[in-house]
Amino acid sequence: MEYELIHRTEYRYSEPVTVSQHAARLEPLFEGRQELSGFSLGIYPKPDSISSRQDYFGNKVTVFGIRELHRKLVVEARSRVVVKPLTPPVPALSPLWTQLAARLRDPVSPQDAGIYEFCMDSPMVQISPEFAQWAGPCFGASTPLLTGIGMLMERLYTEFEFDPVATEVATPLEQVWKKRRGVCQDFAHVAIACLRSLGLPARYVSGYLRTIPPEGQPRMQGADASHAWFSAYCPVNGWVDFDPTNNLMPSDGHIVVAVGRDYSDVSPLCGILTGGGEHSLSVAVDVLPVEGKGR
Repeated sequence: MEYELIHRTEYRYSEPVTVSQHAARLEPLFEGRQELSGFSLGIYPKPDSISSRQDYFGNKVTVFGIRELHRKLVVEARSRVVVKPLTPPVPALSPLWTQLAARLRDPVSPQDAGIYEFCMDSPMVQISPEFAQWAGPCFGASTPLLTGIGMLMERLYTEFEFDPVATEVATPLEQVWKKRRGVCQDFAHVAIACLRSLGLPARYVSGYLRTIPPEGQPRMQGADASHAWFSAYCPVNGWVDFDPTNNLMPSDGHIVVAVGRDYSDVSPLCGILTGGGEHSLSVAVDVLPVEGKGR
């Protein structure tokens, strides 16, 4: 499936901004089943400085600074991505979860260090016996790793309610856990917390999800949105994606932009500024299948 992606972010400020510095993680990853054939980043006002690099996790980061006085910032990313269909692994053929957990207990071998770092606390996800206890029924002593993770995903989907007004980007995980409601970011964080609390590596995935309007209704421009899910490491399959918001394993309808320990590692646009006063934010996303390349 080939997609054209348009992600437009607009900030409006009540007072002029004199200086600002930003980091954008908006360029989709080019790896595995996903190929990036084009990317451009439009920024208004025009930056005085701009550069690109890879961060620690392999994500593409564009850093830019603006010294022009402004009351509005617009960042529009346009991408062309081909996502190949993925044959999901057979969960029952994965190793026992207890085997991986035992392998990643201290001391950890040097070749496992890169995996082990996803077993630890991160800025927005802290491990806790409470998470391990809640996830416990999904992970019996003889449960294959991917079977248990699939059961955890289904339990999250069943017991947590999607509510776009219940949380914000900075809402603590403890509040999400207490309310049992939130959005895709929150569900990914809960799943990651549960797996890490069992000694299993899990990481956060930021990207896009193709949405299809109800039959007979036109697709609304800008109606798509950024999406988030999680990956779990399996010794046989590598990193395997799970989408707890939709209770499925992603295939060619999910486009990956960035990966990290949690949302704080993959924020699409962040920065610091001088001035600005109060601000308002609007985001519009379009995930458009390319004609003749799959529908």
